[in-house]
Amino acid sequence: MHSVNLHYSLTHRADKPAVADGPLLRHPLMDLLQAVSQHGSISRAAKHLDLSYRHVWGELKRWEAVLGNELIVWEKGQSAKLTEFGDKLMWAERQTQARLTPQIEALRADLERTFAVAFDPQAHVLTMYASHDDALPRLREHASEQGLHLDIRFCGSVDAIRALNEGRCTLAGFHTQSQPGIDTHAAKAYRGLLKTGHHKIIGFAQRTQGLMVAPNNPLQLKNLRDVVARQARFGRRSLGTGTRVLLDDLLAQEKIDPADVPWTAQDEPSHTALAEAIASGNCDAGLGLESTARAKGLGFVPLVQEHFYLVCLKSTLDTPPMQALRTILQNNDWAQQLTSLPGYSNDHAGQVQSLRHLLPWWTFKRAKK
Repeated sequence: MHSVNLHYSLTHRADKPAVADGPLLRHPLMDLLQAVSQHGSISRAAKHLDLSYRHVWGELKRWEAVLGNELIVWEKGQSAKLTEFGDKLMWAERQTQARLTPQIEALRADLERTFAVAFDPQAHVLTMYASHDDALPRLREHASEQGLHLDIRFCGSVDAIRALNEGRCTLAGFHTQSQPGIDTHAAKAYRGLLKTGHHKIIGFAQRTQGLMVAPNNPLQLKNLRDVVARQARFGRRSLGTGTRVLLDDLLAQEKIDPADVPWTAQDEPSHTALAEAIASGNCDAGLGLESTARAKGLGFVPLVQEHFYLVCLKSTLDTPPMQALRTILQNNDWAQQLTSLPGYSNDHAGQVQSLRHLLPWWTFKRAKK
């Protein structure tokens, strides 16, 4: 069995005829076989393709070695012909073109639209690693309409900030409670990753997290203490996620020993995955977003309002892509889209805020007079 690898070329339209003039998906061997079959000799095939005889002969022999079969046969005084294997290759090529042309055309059009951004001087691209959030996909769609293309990759909050520090993205998204104390799990998770004077915080949204439960809340859970008291099977997010950090802080605030919580066996990678686990009956409750719970038809018990922040390096704050993002975030159109999500409200969206004020974990000695 031989594998098939696909490649595409990138040319200026003025440099080459439109793709519609020939097959959308091309393979150089098929061009060689077609030319030999049509013209009856390697020399005439080479002339038709504007190639040298040596090149065509060499390529045919190379492909015979790769594929393990002869492609061309001819006898003295006779026209060159394709072998049965060569004929079957051409048949497979025709079948592929006939069956896949609509899909190939759609793929080509999509690639052209995507690469058009690279050639548009008015368009910008920002790569973002961010904690899972229901507003960010809406922002991506809204921003693209205004020439800003957000390449968002969802991961845990800790991994998102780490990706920013390692240069794998330009922007990171994470979330915390309001002004978490120095002894909190949030401080332990984020303090070593963020530095005043090096990072800049951009406001984004305030959102509600709480207990996602089955419809109508059959266990009548009102808080985390009820989860323990009623031994509700509790699903949690993966290590390194902002919601896992938040849950650890909420348990500490309620003085609940994590060992007393009836955890499910599997941690979930996203709010949606946790909601699906509850909806399918694999667990009774879990900490998640109100918007996700409502979208999945689940019950919801609000527990905490938290802030979702965007963070970038100070050196990129005034770049055109970042300025474009901040302008979009401060627009009323975006504010309306954001607040239409259950549990979401505008939280100084697009405004640069003080890292030291929002996350008061650093103390600085006053200069001596």
